[in-house]
Amino acid sequence: MKKVLIVLAAIALAAVVFFLVRVGIFYSRIYSPNSVAKKPAMEKNAYNILLLGYAGGTHEGTFLTDTMIVAHVDIKKKTVVLVSLPRDIWVKIPSKSGDSLHTKVNTLYEMEQFGNDFPDVNNKDLVSKTIETITGLPIDYFVTEDFQGFVRAVDILGGIDVNVPKSFTDERYPIDGKEKELCDKEEQFKKVEKFLGEGEESTLAAEREDLFKKEPDLEKFYKDIEENPHLAFPCRYEKLSFVKGVVHMDGKTALKFARSRYAPEDGGDFSRAARQQKVIEAIKDKVLSIGFVPKVVPILDELEEHIKTDIPAVQVNKFLGESTHANEYKITNLVLTDNEWLKGSRSPDGQFVLLPEEGADKWDGVKLWIKNAINGKVITPSPKTTPSR
Repeated sequence: MKKVLIVLAAIALAAVVFFLVRVGIFYSRIYSPNSVAKKPAMEKNAYNILLLGYAGGTHEGTFLTDTMIVAHVDIKKKTVVLVSLPRDIWVKIPSKSGDSLHTKVNTLYEMEQFGNDFPDVNNKDLVSKTIETITGLPIDYFVTEDFQGFVRAVDILGGIDVNVPKSFTDERYPIDGKEKELCDKEEQFKKVEKFLGEGEESTLAAEREDLFKKEPDLEKFYKDIEENPHLAFPCRYEKLSFVKGVVHMDGKTALKFARSRYAPEDGGDFSRAARQQKVIEAIKDKVLSIGFVPKVVPILDELEEHIKTDIPAVQVNKFLGESTHANEYKITNLVLTDNEWLKGSRSPDGQFVLLPEEGADKWDGVKLWIKNAINGKVITPSPKTTPSR
């Protein structure tokens, strides 16, 4: 019996050592080495962590962030405030020349990754500093994850149960890798290609009109390319449908639910941001229900190439220690929308953008709203109308 106990103890010790070594290897691979000096462990009660989700892979726009959430975590109060930022927010970015530069907030991470392509942009801490300008929350740490990592993590957890707030159907969910497919319409596309993006004042307007008189079907095809691409090129898109209520989702389904933008019933970036927060809550609930440790090693194996962070190891351990109190935390969800301190507008080059209600680059109202929410007081603004896209 004594020998059996010794063997079991040895096995348990080996398992612990393996786990710690595995976590150490994982952490060394996801930790951002350039952040060691500037991001030491912090002894305080509240932290602001920036969560970024991007496509990954090798296609165009791989580092554009579909998901941007600031998580304000107060360990002492046991509260979390999640602030979702829509991708169309128009922000001022620091320039080396002193010129006034602006861009959409979802391009910041890409600009930071490819600094040489933007020589006039001061890329040092570009994302964190700009997000602080919007929210008033100094960013302590960041975590980034690409879509493939998200899908695998959810699948390893055995899927998640998401509370779908309303039924919706999206006929324009893009299929990865199909972005440039012509769907057996090469001949039609060749005839209208040179007219695409040309307005009524174009020098090609008369030629285009003559073509449409000769081939009326081409006019509809041309308009669909501009206004209804899922009708012009159906092979590029997938039809999604979700029913109101609690829905069990695997990783791919959860990603589609979180990314969908074109459903008439629940479309746009604002609804998408709210759904992303539903997914985060569902993941939290699943992790707590199964216990985190049994799933740690397989998750680590899958996520090494898909997640990056600048949270020091000591700080990670501190946050993991709080996981035993996760059920005690109250979560407040904030989604910046055109009915909550933002208004729709157009950039100088004609893009749809979102500005603060007070005017371009004036974020005091947004900062106050977030500050009040952190202090337990959420102010709901009055409904208002905004320019459409």
